[in-house]
Amino acid sequence: MSERTPDLHILFVCMGNICRSPTAEGMLRQRLGERGLIERVDVDSCGTGAWHVGEAPDPRAIKAALARGYDIRTLRGRQLTQQDFENFDEILVMDEDNLERVMALAPALSRAKVSRLMRYAGQPDADVPDPYFGGEAGFQHVLDQLARAVDGLVDSLEHRLVAFDG
Repeated sequence: MSERTPDLHILFVCMGNICRSPTAEGMLRQRLGERGLIERVDVDSCGTGAWHVGEAPDPRAIKAALARGYDIRTLRGRQLTQQDFENFDEILVMDEDNLERVMALAPALSRAKVSRLMRYAGQPDADVPDPYFGGEAGFQHVLDQLARAVDGLVDSLEHRLVAFDG
């Protein structure tokens, strides 16, 4: 089996990289695997803040994700860097605050397209709320939102990959 260089590079961004963005990363990885596309798309996540660099996702996020079949236990938090704007084709943020923070760091000639993840669920101005200060219901709501958006993202990625092959 030959190791293939990914055609597309996707980065999810939230505030601390312990709830929303690692969950989206794990979810996208699984969906890509189900469609046989995992070797074609590089997926990562990070936070705009440095509070949780090197830490595992929030235990509540891990539990909620595992209950739906997504294993994010091995992921570790990291902070957004300038290099990310060169390494990724698309940077998908969870909310308006993170969109503003990412855009403030983006170099003028960034290769990465920056937008809110929920655009892939047909809601380009919608936020994925941070469940960190809430209860279990907040994590379930986030999983529901992420599932809709990630499904739309996978469809888009699959379409783009066909163009690469064409």
